[in-house]
Amino acid sequence: MGKTGAMDLRLWVRLLGCAKVIEKGLRRKFQEQFDTTLPRFDVMASLDRFPEGQNMGALSRALLVSNGNVTAIVRQLQEQGMVVSRPDPEDRRSAIVSLTTRGKVYFAELAAAHRQWVREALEGFPPDRQVQLHALLTELKAVISKDM
Repeated sequence: MGKTGAMDLRLWVRLLGCAKVIEKGLRRKFQEQFDTTLPRFDVMASLDRFPEGQNMGALSRALLVSNGNVTAIVRQLQEQGMVVSRPDPEDRRSAIVSLTTRGKVYFAELAAAHRQWVREALEGFPPDRQVQLHALLTELKAVISKDM
């Protein structure tokens, strides 16, 4: 493997490592401070972007997870009164899920904490470098999205 081959693999491992460090902290903080999980937050975040609701297929595609995983999380959120599910008029086999009023209030609280935790995780990395890295990662995403 040449120098370029070694760098692309090193870059991938470093990107993954950075994401995992932040994700581990987020998982711990969601558990400790809200007695919830990052996957529940992710489902609620997706539903928050679609006030009219999302069907289960769209929700699992948005989160890049299986329908089974999403179904279990939605069931838990339903039991807590955070989401409501209704039959999809386009497809009776599917359901449309949306946040309840209580779910919207709770999600706003989670989202504010999430924003703060991410800010804290990155605060030691100077703002100008964050802008630079964001631009590079945007460029990288455009390149890799063509192949995936």
